[in-house]
This record gives sequence, C-alpha cells and structure tokens, in this order.
Amino acid sequence: MGQGLVPYLCCADAASAIAFYTSVLGAVETQRWTADDGRIGHAELIFGDEPLYLADEHPEIGVRGPHAHGGTPVSLVLGVPDADATVAEALRAGATLERPVTAQDDGTRAGWIVDPSGHRWNVHSLAEELPPDRLRDRVGDRYDITDNRP
Repeated sequence: MGQGLVPYLCCADAASAIAFYTSVLGAVETQRWTADDGRIGHAELIFGDEPLYLADEHPEIGVRGPHAHGGTPVSLVLGVPDADATVAEALRAGATLERPVTAQDDGTRAGWIVDPSGHRWNVHSLAEELPPDRLRDRVGDRYDITDNRP
C-alpha cells in the first residue's frame, strides 16, 4: 500500500456489495479475505485506476455500515462513460434514486443513488469540456470559484 487516500466502506453484506459494484458500477475485484465465520474482513476493488476497500460489519470492534447508523454522511463520486445507463442499471439492481441524472453546470451529466448497502454515489459522465472562464459564466453569482490547477 502506497501513499494516497483510499475510501474504506463497511457493508452489512460485503459479498452482495462486491457483486453490485462489479456488475453495475464496473469495479474489478482484486483481493478478498474471508474469515472462518464467512465474513469478509477485507476486499479490494478497482474503479478505473482508483482503489476502494470494503469489509463486512464487525460490530464487536465498532465497525458498522450505513444502515446501522441511519444512513451515511459520505458521498462517493464515480465517473462512468454513460451516467444515464449506469444509474438505470443501478436502480434495476436495487439502488434507490436520490436525484435523477441531469445536465450540470460543470459540463457533466450526473445523478445520485444510494446503493443497496446504504452508500451514496454521485454517478457522472462528461458531456462537454468547459474551460474555467465558461464554468464561471455558467455558475454566475452562485459560487466564487477558485481554480488552482496547473
């Protein structure tokens, strides 16, 4: 494991979450540690080039998923080739819709879902490239944008 940030999710049923993430969201499972009691103690998935770790709940050490807490305050952001198709497939696979896929000011089409494990996802695809000045024109007085990217 190198330097960087890797989200680590807890799921009431990690095997089902892995199945959802691989079949619906395009992840590739690269590693799974299954304990003698059948619970997944650790799994690693790759979304494009980005890792995601997850495990089953282990309440005996205070590790619980979103359903045990009444929801999640955390959102994951996933870029996909076709947000409309991915969100539609996610809904067919048991996700719930928070916000439908619509055109966004930043040039993406994005929608919000909550997966069956209770994790919130912003699923987006690029519709058009926007230089910073066009983005500023679109958001008008709603935001003061600082962009320090090279």
